[in-house]
Amino acid sequence: MSVHSARRAAPVALLTAALTAAALTTPAAAAGDQTPRTAEGDRGHQRTLAAARAVVEEGGAPGILVQVRDRRGTWNGSAGVADRTTGRERLPQDRFRAGSLTKTFVSTVVLQLEAEGRLDLDDRVERWLPGTVRGSGHDGRKITLRQLLNHTSGVHSYTEDPGFQEKYFGPGFLRHRYDTWTPKQLVSLAMAHTPAFAPGTSWGYSNTNYVLLGMVIEKATGRPYAQEVERRVLKPLKLKATSFPGTRTRLPQPSGRAYAHIPGDATLHDVTELNPSGAGAAGEVVTNTSDLQRFLRTLLRGGLLPRAQMEELTTTVPMTGAPEGYRYGLGIYAQKLSCGKEVWGHSGGIHGSGSDMVSTRDGRHSLTLNVNGDAGDPQTVVEAEFCG
Repeated sequence: MSVHSARRAAPVALLTAALTAAALTTPAAAAGDQTPRTAEGDRGHQRTLAAARAVVEEGGAPGILVQVRDRRGTWNGSAGVADRTTGRERLPQDRFRAGSLTKTFVSTVVLQLEAEGRLDLDDRVERWLPGTVRGSGHDGRKITLRQLLNHTSGVHSYTEDPGFQEKYFGPGFLRHRYDTWTPKQLVSLAMAHTPAFAPGTSWGYSNTNYVLLGMVIEKATGRPYAQEVERRVLKPLKLKATSFPGTRTRLPQPSGRAYAHIPGDATLHDVTELNPSGAGAAGEVVTNTSDLQRFLRTLLRGGLLPRAQMEELTTTVPMTGAPEGYRYGLGIYAQKLSCGKEVWGHSGGIHGSGSDMVSTRDGRHSLTLNVNGDAGDPQTVVEAEFCG
């Protein structure tokens, strides 16, 4: 639930930012998308591969996995290891926790529900969750669903609650890694604190926003948000490696291991197993690079949302505190790279796992990656691919 390094420090820092600060009609695939290419044999991606290796060799990450799709086809690259004990290399089909990339899936479903007339983005939160957003100055009667989606609600992020941080990201993690958290419990943690700002007056990344949106989806459909994502996105796109584990603690196979440091402890711990309910609709998704590619490219090409909702999705607001050129839409953000190119997507982090999915606006050139540790800066890989 975090974003990487200086860029991670920006509010873009998903669930982990708050977490790590203390310590988720298919268009026909282009023919080239089905043609795998090797990491060593493609000169066009040697800079990307070099940047990936640097994340491991210079940045200290255990391993990194990268996939690129463009007009030439699909390229898979990797460096380091998936398992520090066995030395097993990372594989393109490996699954991993992707943290706040969950938010883009949730936003897509909310926008589909709007297209169907089942809710409106300008509905007040109070209409769907009566009495839920109340306390310490919070008032769901003054906050819209749109403001939850683009993080202009001012709702306090539960991941900034000191008690939660100690248990989920701090010294207490190893004792509490299997604890179960309900959405109501997470929202209650947020309601014990004052809002970050009045609704609509600023921007601030809050994981509580998306926990609330998960609750809204369930209220509007009668089914848990994860079931709706599966029914509306995963099955139509055949994203068979993507899942929302709920309280399940183990990763499905194939997968590597995830490694992280615990505050106050110099040991690099294996943190692969954990109960992701503390992330929920804000960051629990498990997936792989190929599924993320298909999801993001289909979304940006208009294969999941009507035109009106695509306009909503990509209508952005400035991200306070983020580097220049970052703007947040609805569960997706745009960033200007050093060479002036603009890419769209999201990043995410959760214990021992940092992920990115980015693409040009037309969906023709995209990159997905995962680092199985809490070191290194994957943004250098994005820069190498799109600006190299």
